[in-house]
Amino acid sequence: MRSSASESAPGSPGSRLRAAARRHGPVLAVFGTLKLAGFCSFMYLLSSTGAYRTKHPRFGGGAHAWDVLATWDGWWYQQIALHGYDPKLIPVPGATGLITLEGNSAAFFPLYPALIRLTSAVTGLGSYGAGLLVSIVASFAAALGIYAVAERFGGRRAGFAAAGLWAVWPGSGVEWAVYSDSLYVALAAWACYAVLTRRWLTAGMLTFAAGLNRPTAAALIAALGVAALLSLRRREDGVLRPVLAMALAPLGLIGYLLWVGNEMGDLRGYFKLQSGAWAHSFDYGEQTLDVLTSVPVGKFDYLFAWPFADVISVAVILLACALLPLLLRLRPPAMLVVYTVLTLVLVLGSQQIVANISRYLLPCFPLFLPLAVAMRRLSLPVQCTLLGIAALASGSYAGYALFELGVP
Repeated sequence: MRSSASESAPGSPGSRLRAAARRHGPVLAVFGTLKLAGFCSFMYLLSSTGAYRTKHPRFGGGAHAWDVLATWDGWWYQQIALHGYDPKLIPVPGATGLITLEGNSAAFFPLYPALIRLTSAVTGLGSYGAGLLVSIVASFAAALGIYAVAERFGGRRAGFAAAGLWAVWPGSGVEWAVYSDSLYVALAAWACYAVLTRRWLTAGMLTFAAGLNRPTAAALIAALGVAALLSLRRREDGVLRPVLAMALAPLGLIGYLLWVGNEMGDLRGYFKLQSGAWAHSFDYGEQTLDVLTSVPVGKFDYLFAWPFADVISVAVILLACALLPLLLRLRPPAMLVVYTVLTLVLVLGSQQIVANISRYLLPCFPLFLPLAVAMRRLSLPVQCTLLGIAALASGSYAGYALFELGVP
């Protein structure tokens, strides 16, 4: 009797667990249902066309439809998990065009493949299964983080809508694939929430981890720095915790870039690899502008053209630009504004495969807030119906278009 009473007492582990299940269970259920619907739709499209059977196993092909989820970047992450890094700048003999260096795994940040390796060791799964498990778990963590941020602005119903939008957003096809995007968004969303709730050391640690996962963590680092400086100016949380958060936040990103540069014998080695092996560089928006002025008039003669996927990316760019002023109208904290604006600048200001932009803008989850706040006026059944239709459609626009009609 005493054991039963202690488990039901307020503040006991059992009561906290039940409270967490009541609070977060419905969010996870809605997100999981939407993702499963989109995933099944994606797999159906892959199976019905069968195009993956004619493609190379590294580049959108495989023996089974689900093998596609571990191709492209997924192949590189598995190689790192299995074999580690060997950073080098190796010229392509006789190359004079955009691609002058051989691809090297050092272009891919270490946190996600490290988790693949750890998960594989603990569970006995292969690199494919471990990578998919990490991504799926991270996608649920990201949904909860996005829900937590949105709930502060529009209440529980807005939180549900924001988590649902994360499940169906263009580019969401990589959330359940051997890609690092879900992990990064989970870290970024909870880092933002930690700043909003003044948990500075937690925010610093999460931002540190995000810097070990993707280079665009530079936007998150800058946003945390601005928020910390504002806190110091207002004398809200003392001095030590915001300063420690600022000091800790950039160490993951800077540390990895310095390590790669040292191994290559060139401190700018990472950026040279990205430019020479993948033609990725910051061009101040020249490539994006070229696409935005070409696709609407039916021209696809620009660099890295993938027509169907690029049409979706152009729509995503325009949607993001339309949602940004609506986000600012909500007067969100500086952390969210700086993070969102700088992420947009880093993505849209870079030369890259434009078909990927729908994926690269997944971290801009604060853009969900205006839609989520507007959707809270709808009843939950109506919300679920609209998001359910979008989830089924996402199998095409967020999955098939990215993996089979473009390059994710």
